[in-house]
Amino acid sequence: MLLTYRPMSYTRTGRAAEELRPHKLTPDFAPAAEGSVLIETGNTRVLCTATVEEKAPSWMQDQNKGWITAEYGMLPRSTTVRSKRDYQRTSGRTHEIQRLIGRALRAVADLSALGPRKIIIDCDVIQADAGTRTASVTGAWVALAFACDKLLRAGKIQRWPLREQVAAVSLGLLDQQVLLDMDYIEDASASVDLNLVMTHTGRLIEVQGTGEEATFDRKELDAMLDLGWLGLEPLFELQRQALAEKGISWS
Repeated sequence: MLLTYRPMSYTRTGRAAEELRPHKLTPDFAPAAEGSVLIETGNTRVLCTATVEEKAPSWMQDQNKGWITAEYGMLPRSTTVRSKRDYQRTSGRTHEIQRLIGRALRAVADLSALGPRKIIIDCDVIQADAGTRTASVTGAWVALAFACDKLLRAGKIQRWPLREQVAAVSLGLLDQQVLLDMDYIEDASASVDLNLVMTHTGRLIEVQGTGEEATFDRKELDAMLDLGWLGLEPLFELQRQALAEKGISWS
């Protein structure tokens, strides 16, 4: 299904405008972590790990529930030119992305089911070819699910704390054409960038749409949202397959 509303002037190489890049999830990529997965989105690769701390943040001590937070970073040579290490996580982009990941995960979690503990999700970009934040969200949910399964099997929690799946995908407008899951070359040239975060039941968590020296109208926004949902459905299935490989059922 090609969601286009103007004559197409941009032609992709190797895939259709509505086609995702190849995606792959490798569970237990970092076996020392309570949960881990390597997510590959085309040439973008992000390692997502979950760490369980057996205490809640100090500001939650009397609430008898848990917390989920995230940190995000890019390795110096994950891009074509070496970037400096962000030791203090001071970059505005870094803060924006890790807060997005944390919000997305908390939106689908029953924090009271976690008990007084904190789960930290680290998303480290090994190789970047656009879509690192959306890949991080999709992979982070899987790493979190693995950690929750370990807690449940160990009897540390009494019920499954994740109410829904969450995944994310990027979209954009390039030469008046809606594109799904852009690579770096497309992303750098796009007039509009949009990151879509949704649950597997079709609920919106976050829509980040930005005009790059351009504007977009409601019709274009609706087209990107519709195509984004179509692109997310196979990602939700990929998540379920990753859980099934470890004997975790998800209905």
